[in-house]
Amino acid sequence: MSDDKVIMNLQNGSDVRGVALEGVAGENVTLTREYTNRITGAFVKWLADKTGKKETELKIAVGHDSRLSADFLQEQVIKAVLGLGAAAYDCGLATTPAMFMSLVYNETKFDGSIMITASHLPFNRNGLKFFTIDGGMEKSDLTEVLKIAGQIRALEADLQKVISCNLIDIYAQDLCQKIRKGIDSTDFYHPLHGLHIVVDAGNGAGGFFVEKVLGQLGADTSGSQFLEPDGHFPNHIPNPENKQAMEALQGAVIRNKADLGLIFDTDVDRMSAVLSDGREISRDSLIAMMAAILAPTYPHSTIITDSVTSDKLTDFLQNVLHLKHHRYMRGYKNVINECKRLNAKGETSPLAIETSGHGALKENYYLDDGAYLAVKLLIAAALAKRENKSLESLIEKLQPIFEEAEYRMAIKCEDFKAYGKNVLKTFEERAREKGYTVVTPSYEGVRLSFKGNANGWALLRQSLHDPKMPLNVEGNGAGDCKKITDMVKELLQGFDKLDTNVLNR
Repeated sequence: MSDDKVIMNLQNGSDVRGVALEGVAGENVTLTREYTNRITGAFVKWLADKTGKKETELKIAVGHDSRLSADFLQEQVIKAVLGLGAAAYDCGLATTPAMFMSLVYNETKFDGSIMITASHLPFNRNGLKFFTIDGGMEKSDLTEVLKIAGQIRALEADLQKVISCNLIDIYAQDLCQKIRKGIDSTDFYHPLHGLHIVVDAGNGAGGFFVEKVLGQLGADTSGSQFLEPDGHFPNHIPNPENKQAMEALQGAVIRNKADLGLIFDTDVDRMSAVLSDGREISRDSLIAMMAAILAPTYPHSTIITDSVTSDKLTDFLQNVLHLKHHRYMRGYKNVINECKRLNAKGETSPLAIETSGHGALKENYYLDDGAYLAVKLLIAAALAKRENKSLESLIEKLQPIFEEAEYRMAIKCEDFKAYGKNVLKTFEERAREKGYTVVTPSYEGVRLSFKGNANGWALLRQSLHDPKMPLNVEGNGAGDCKKITDMVKELLQGFDKLDTNVLNR
């Protein structure tokens, strides 16, 4: 395969991702030093054209998370930036949201930034995220950058010309100021005094939050764990959706009798939480909590989520908070862009959030920032404590999910996108013939609602990138999940390239 095709294959939506380290059987290195250098050089050229500046006038920040391949990939990124005559700023260990904010802060105001991260993926993976003042790069823009990368050579430069920037301190102080302003406490310097907060950083880049934010504001952080950066991720996968990770935080909160637990992914663009009684605040409950916090400031506004959220969340948002629930396509860029679109046309939408924990607020540059979500939770917790209330009271009327399941069915053919599209078309036609309720509008896949013998819903959709068709099912009573799954399986009969065997589990 030619170089330009290999480089194009490194695109994963709006990010670059690939295997950066050897050591996993069957996984050859794809994100090489050379490709990292060339892709960065292409970004610099693209950014110069976008901003109307010369390459030598650009200031570009470079940061990374705790991955083992971070140092040698960062070296190649910096070489490419300097090799084109732009100024390179080494931000060291950073978070993805901080790298965007480096374009905003008066102390920095860079023209562009590059974050070296692969989020929660295994230790041997890594990637690149690019930012301009407009936010994260769009998929089409990255495609253009990768095309340029296929045409240019790697660059060399004197690394001593790089400029150091202690970005994480600037970012942490900004978070502190936001918390102080939000709480408006008589104790300006220690507004979190009296709150016990446990943080699980998963050995990613989020450990700074304990000392530089919570500690500065007077919180008790005893029991916080896995704060040291370690790209082996020895304790658990740094992913709030990972069961082992959430159980680790739940245990820490209960053992230490904390008021709240916070957990971040590797590069801190996602977050989930645990309440004092050990209950998870993730997926639907995290969305409900954030919406409840925002509702007084943005009454009757629209909350945008991905497509797999529960009907119970819709009921809470619409009938308890009197907000509008707009389910949209999965993919954090998709929900963020839809939020921007609605606000641009005059429909107030303060929050775009996925069940994965990616949450972006209009008031925070539409940036998916796990630390900023944590800031909003901390402000709400402090204000609730002041009124002798609990954070839990914000979502006490959210009905719990009774039972749910997710199945990922493989599509075993080369043109999987066309095959999946046909499956969805036929699936909807068969559902209507059976008299099942097809939920409209649907911005992704086909959603069915069931009442009577089986009560709940099912959503069949195509994966954004993989040859798979995920099926999400939720039942409201004992056995409803299985009943709904069986009905879906009947609707999928005859598709010999779709592996429906997983539905028998």
